[in-house]
Amino acid sequence: MSHAPARRPSLRRRLLGFLLIPVAILLVLDILLTYGVALSYSNHVHDRDLGNDALTLAKMMGNEQLGGELTPQARFLLQYDPNGDSYFSVISRKHGLLAGNGHLPLPARTPAVGASPQLFDTRMDNRPLRAVTLSTASDSRPDDPLIITVAETLHDRHAQARSILLLAILTQALLIVCVLSLVWFGVNHGLRVLDPLTRRLARRNHELTPIGGPDVPQEILPLTRTIDALFARLRGMLALHDRFIADAAHQLRTPLTGLGLHVERALADPDPANVHDALTHIRRLNQRAARTTAQLLALTRAQAPSTDTIEHVPLELTRLIPEAVMQRVHEALAAGIDLGYQGPEQALSIAGHAASLHDLLDNLIDNSIRYAGRGSTVTVSLQARPDGGANLVVEDNGPGVPPELLPRLSERFFRAPGTSEEGSGLGLAIVQRIAERHHAEVIYQLGEEHGLCVEVRFPTPRPRGGAAASHETPPAR
Repeated sequence: MSHAPARRPSLRRRLLGFLLIPVAILLVLDILLTYGVALSYSNHVHDRDLGNDALTLAKMMGNEQLGGELTPQARFLLQYDPNGDSYFSVISRKHGLLAGNGHLPLPARTPAVGASPQLFDTRMDNRPLRAVTLSTASDSRPDDPLIITVAETLHDRHAQARSILLLAILTQALLIVCVLSLVWFGVNHGLRVLDPLTRRLARRNHELTPIGGPDVPQEILPLTRTIDALFARLRGMLALHDRFIADAAHQLRTPLTGLGLHVERALADPDPANVHDALTHIRRLNQRAARTTAQLLALTRAQAPSTDTIEHVPLELTRLIPEAVMQRVHEALAAGIDLGYQGPEQALSIAGHAASLHDLLDNLIDNSIRYAGRGSTVTVSLQARPDGGANLVVEDNGPGVPPELLPRLSERFFRAPGTSEEGSGLGLAIVQRIAERHHAEVIYQLGEEHGLCVEVRFPTPRPRGGAAASHETPPAR
């Protein structure tokens, strides 16, 4: 069963949605507000007219020429309403209803004679009415005040409010259409600012230079900076890849050439002694090539930016270092080297990566075994500093290195002049890179017996309780 592809998110739709939905909500609120204002205005006008009608009726009832009676024409005008009914009543306190509709309700308390007309809401025959009442006294009957009430339905009021609303809506709708058109144009025109950036990216092939520029909008600067950071990491990875290929070609060219020469020598002269000698050289060159390849891979891992993501966990150096030293004892004995370890009795820990630290110590021990010479002593020691940090020291009593060459020991492919041992010059470079990953410092100095002393100073870890004591045990040989 095939599924329809998911709809891609659209920045244009998102912007228009954020703009149009609030505008639509505001339009509805504006309609309700406009109708409320129009109805309030219509009520005000009709209430004023009702009051005027009541005052006019009071004057007519007090006119001596009319004798307190309404003419048919006045009665028609008071009751005329093309869209509904108008009501009025004139009630005498002594004689009761004089004119009008006797069923028209009166307020609970009628106003006093001479007081302002009183407006109130009432109902008659289940129809809501708006009414006004007042009390007046005629000149002919001053002792008999009249209660005059005029009322009308709400039909005209709502009709007038709707007319006002319709006029307002037409005007506002035209304005809103103009606003929405401007919003649509503005969003489309504003998004065109991304076109130069898009064209620059489309023209690129293998270029990884930063894409940011003065024409990049401020709102997408975080995106362009993230892309530039990604390009920087890619450039680093590609540079590391190219360097690895160049280093491998440089370091493996000699052993591979030697392998070819000895193979040809063995094939040219099948004498057993000559073949045995050629095979011996081939084995040595194969070991050299294998070690060089392993060191190149280790250096690449140590230099790769991805190692920044490796989680550093608490490591107990007082357990990790002796185990790594024990793994090299057999090789040291075969090379005539006295390899030993000394360290604190109590636990000493740092934050690090176990495999990387094992490679660091392995390269330090291998460097000492290879260059110290037969009959030499190599001591691996672990020391606790007063500030809570740890020092890893590998010291030998071999021929050492001239003092002026000590700063160059961490360079790739650097080997001290006059060295007869085979090597690639990568071991201490690997140590330097791994130490940098652990924010440690590598110090090269001459040993107490004129050999080489390499000290790796690990930083102080975060507080995790009491500091380890630094009592040392006698060297184990």
